[in-house]
Amino acid sequence: MRVVARPPLVAVAVLAAGCASGGTSPRTADGPSIVQPGAPGAAGRVVSAADLAAASGPTHTDADVHFLHMMVPHHAQALEMAALVPARAAGEAVRQMALRMEISQRDEIAWIERWLRTRGEPMPGEHHSPGMPMPALMPGMLTPAEMDLLRAARGEDFDRLFLESMIRHHEGAITMVEELFATPGAGQESEVYQFASEVEVDQRIEIDRMNGLLQTGGGR
Repeated sequence: MRVVARPPLVAVAVLAAGCASGGTSPRTADGPSIVQPGAPGAAGRVVSAADLAAASGPTHTDADVHFLHMMVPHHAQALEMAALVPARAAGEAVRQMALRMEISQRDEIAWIERWLRTRGEPMPGEHHSPGMPMPALMPGMLTPAEMDLLRAARGEDFDRLFLESMIRHHEGAITMVEELFATPGAGQESEVYQFASEVEVDQRIEIDRMNGLLQTGGGR
């Protein structure tokens, strides 16, 4: 899944107006700002960063940052699992599914990192929000012993174990999304809402496909 960040239309319109004025960006007590030209013959208006944030809708919360921080190592393990497929899988359908997962999970990690950088938030592992400790193992993730079992499997046994493990992994991601939306005030920032909603939809679709592959013996 590729999520395309779309800046709020209100902010874009104001920013474009400021650029058209040809002036420099002044600063207010709330930080950087831009000048919004007035009507013909009228003076322009200084719009602060706080004004832009208020106009563009809900801002992100510590819970949003925590959710994205957890998603990165969660996706990283899915990539580690998918990397085992080429040398071990028996079914071509399993190989194709793992390839699609690898592409989408890498894209999502890149999106998360861009989102964090744009907002001046720390990268995963740097530090975490007060009161929100990073769990050692996120929902659905395999333990080191379970990863060793997956590495040791080959052929049809690998296909079955990979699909069963990845279904559990996907269910864990859905749980994380549900916990985000159950947190008061969380998941309301437009891009976080879009990202989390699409993660949930995509994971459910892939769970259905993997269950279908299990029923057909890996889709060979």
